[in-house]
Amino acid sequence: MKFKQRINAFVQLGRFLGTFSSTSEKLDGTNTDPDDYRDDVFYNGMLDTITRAKAKNGWFTKDNIDFALSSWSKALSRASLEEWCQSYSIPNSVDPKTVAIVMAGNIPLVGLHDFISVLLTGNKVLAKLSSNDNELLPYLTQYLISIEPEFEHLIEFTEGKLENFDAVIATGSNNTARYFEHYFGKYPNIIRKNRNSVAVLTGTESKEEMTMLADDVFRYFGLGCRNVSKIFIPKDYNFDAFFNGMFSWKDLINNDKYINNYDYNKAVYLMSRSDLLDNEFMLLKEDEGYSSPISVVFYEYYENLNVLQKDLEKNNSRVQCIVSKSGIENEISFGKAQTPDLWDYADGVDTLNFLLNL
Repeated sequence: MKFKQRINAFVQLGRFLGTFSSTSEKLDGTNTDPDDYRDDVFYNGMLDTITRAKAKNGWFTKDNIDFALSSWSKALSRASLEEWCQSYSIPNSVDPKTVAIVMAGNIPLVGLHDFISVLLTGNKVLAKLSSNDNELLPYLTQYLISIEPEFEHLIEFTEGKLENFDAVIATGSNNTARYFEHYFGKYPNIIRKNRNSVAVLTGTESKEEMTMLADDVFRYFGLGCRNVSKIFIPKDYNFDAFFNGMFSWKDLINNDKYINNYDYNKAVYLMSRSDLLDNEFMLLKEDEGYSSPISVVFYEYYENLNVLQKDLEKNNSRVQCIVSKSGIENEISFGKAQTPDLWDYADGVDTLNFLLNL
């Protein structure tokens, strides 16, 4: 299969995903119009698949699945795919290597980037899905094969032991990473551990920026590695602006799984006599840690941005991205944490380069 065929297939997949967004987007100069797909068997099948995914995983709400599909639709535009690939020499044909992908299940389609990367480089996917997210990708694979049948012999899903592979990409917790390193250490590998994202605030942020920060905190209920789980703030910071921004997500209180976590964490902290700031649907706790529980955001004071930047560099292995407008190195804009570009690699490891050098 030629490289151009692979690109064309993923562009078509992106257009298909766009039909499940609440708004119709223009990609490559064409309308992603749901009406174009109403009678398509795959369109109706995808609606059923989304229903099953929601039923199986209570964190996969309609809003979160819609957001994931819309984000991937935009990422898989022809312009985005070509910009991503232009820095690499991706061959038209290769002797494909089998790459085992152990996928997480914390947010919808969290393993799709690895899946696309392996196929785009002409290699074969051997995927082991999380039981929390095992509906969406297999169905989208059926659609992808209907577009480009040559993908069929390059994609395999397994529920059993991973065998007969040449390289591994595995994503999990710090605990599972030790397991991955033990079993997969002899293979070329990318093994990802726990990471969290942070925001560096100065107190000069606008109301709109604080509202966008709320998206970075609460999208996917805070379950993603790109969700902001900690804020760094200057001394004498006024929390009113922060809480006013967070209020845009107040409807989280209506989600039983989320509010149960809020109630539980609040009870635990109160019993341990921890000082808390509380707005009735989220908690702020002063803490040096980076990984906060669901419904909780940690905060820590800083005195000097240069010193803070050095501290963040020391803790680089714990930080996925930094949301800020302070001028700190590698910062991203408010509201952009959960809409990464294709070249914003998890853990800063260049997946395409890894695959092209197998």
